[in-house]
Amino acid sequence: MKTKKITAILLCVVIIFSAFGVNAFAAKKKFYLVLGDSIGYGSGLRNSEEACYGKIVADTNGYDYANDAIPGHTTQNLLARLENASVKEHVKKADIISISIGGNNFLLGNMAALLFEILVKGDDSRAKETVDGFYKDFDAIVKKIRSLNPDVVILMQTLYNPQTDYVGDAYQVAIDILNKAIVRYSKENKGEIVIVDVAAKLKDSANDFAEDGIHPSAQGNEKIAVAVLKKLAELGLGKKTTPVINEKGVDISVPSVFTYPLTLYGRALHLLAQVYGVFA
Repeated sequence: MKTKKITAILLCVVIIFSAFGVNAFAAKKKFYLVLGDSIGYGSGLRNSEEACYGKIVADTNGYDYANDAIPGHTTQNLLARLENASVKEHVKKADIISISIGGNNFLLGNMAALLFEILVKGDDSRAKETVDGFYKDFDAIVKKIRSLNPDVVILMQTLYNPQTDYVGDAYQVAIDILNKAIVRYSKENKGEIVIVDVAAKLKDSANDFAEDGIHPSAQGNEKIAVAVLKKLAELGLGKKTTPVINEKGVDISVPSVFTYPLTLYGRALHLLAQVYGVFA
């Protein structure tokens, strides 16, 4: 009789400690947060919530996950968003944060004038001024995140070039300046950010980008996910580098009538540059 009681007690102890072990393991599950703009949001996909790169990374590594990226956001918008109560709570509990930001600083800052100055006049001063503002804002963003969560790993993505033709040439000038600023920030603030070089991965303009000519397609999102997964594996924060695709991304459809004018504008600026070169 005593033996049965002792056995029952021991069994209860084992069950309790087993449950405690499971709960302790669950408590260690990493929390992955995406911040930034439409790239982070997954605007090139119809089913962005389930198929953007952030969701792929979370599904692959078994992370808890939240996506607080907002289409159209600039660095100023992201800085303001970090005052949102819900976003602040996500930042506080995050183990890893991916940031995609900076493209809209150009797109929403008189892009037509920027293209004109680069393609026609060969003047990149406006791009440099824009990046100077980006750098100042980004420093404030990182400091704000650190004030909420000193230990979080911040992954900062480089900006890719989705354009071809003459507009692509102008984009590349501006993008190179911005990406160099990200590298400079990393060197001047050692340990604050980890760079994920997305720009080096998205090179297939026909397939890596949606029909809007701006955002990553399903393939592009998968490539970004792989880049993030490989970086996390290097950091010891994940083991898998082959993405788990629970739901295949579906690219958005955009009639060419909405995208072709930008190509025509680039070609017109190229011709204007030739004339300008003759009479300058």
